[in-house]
Amino acid sequence: MVNILLRYTNLIIITLFILSLLSFSLAYLFPGNPIEVLTGLKLEELQKLQNQSANIAYKPEGSVLSQYGHYMSELFSGNWGVSFNSGQPLYEEIMLSLPASIELSAYALTLSLLVGLPLGFLAALRHHRATDYTLLSISVVGYSIPVFWLALILILVFSLQFGWLPLSGRLSLIFEVPSNTGFVLLDILLADIEDKPSVFLDAFRHLILPTLSIAIVTTTLILRITRRSVIETLNSEFIQAAYARGLTTRQVLMRHGIRNALVPILPLLAMQFPTLLTNAMIVETIFSWPGIGNWLIQAIYQQDYSAIRAGMLAVSVFVVIFTMSIDMFLRLTDPKRKKIERGTI
Repeated sequence: MVNILLRYTNLIIITLFILSLLSFSLAYLFPGNPIEVLTGLKLEELQKLQNQSANIAYKPEGSVLSQYGHYMSELFSGNWGVSFNSGQPLYEEIMLSLPASIELSAYALTLSLLVGLPLGFLAALRHHRATDYTLLSISVVGYSIPVFWLALILILVFSLQFGWLPLSGRLSLIFEVPSNTGFVLLDILLADIEDKPSVFLDAFRHLILPTLSIAIVTTTLILRITRRSVIETLNSEFIQAAYARGLTTRQVLMRHGIRNALVPILPLLAMQFPTLLTNAMIVETIFSWPGIGNWLIQAIYQQDYSAIRAGMLAVSVFVVIFTMSIDMFLRLTDPKRKKIERGTI
């Protein structure tokens, strides 16, 4: 266990170090002065701040190594620079936008699990039958649909054609909810506001279409993964031995089938969250969802290079830490997994 913890800790540290180097290098690849890109401030403004406090200077006259050292110290202190356009600290803007993307991804993953796992088991239990072929056909179609196109179709049907659900946004303009956690439903429950049920329902209605746009594609993938795992489990020798002992199909599934079929599925499902987050960043732009994806797109349109650099670093760090942490947890809790799988991390 100690070896696994040390190994994954080293991997995370090395990967984050490489990401910091890439983020720092972007300042020299973007147009303009590298110090301005790093800070979001003009050199004249930075010089004034330098005269007031020596800790704010990025030492433009120094070496690249000294600039990188100061860049890392600023990152750890929470000073990620300011936006060229808004003039607001990038750390605060990212911390407001990133939870919205995580919330959307989490709801989509939950919905995908609730639908995809039962359908995958159903397809496996009806292997080579009409139910299996129907679900497989639906999964192929669903997986082949681009996320952005599916989001536009949902808007066209449920918002423009029938008018059942909101077209965009996270909450109607008539409501105002203080952002404490960044998760809108949780903020509503924690907030001291009037007519809380109506505000909660409004936020829930705004969540439906973006969540469905992401969850449909992910559900089809989970269905196929579950189906394959269940079929392999049911064809294994210990399942055949259970049938030979006189156990019924229900007893075999409840005692042996479900548990052993889920073991290889869980690592694959956990690794889908980064993909969900990527799809969420695409969907955010279409639904004007105030997440990190929509924020980055606006930064690209406005050529806000300091915001692009900081946003890409924040998303990359979150994905790396989440992915490796989940893989480490599964490695520690599942003794059946191979101890040496260097190429799968």
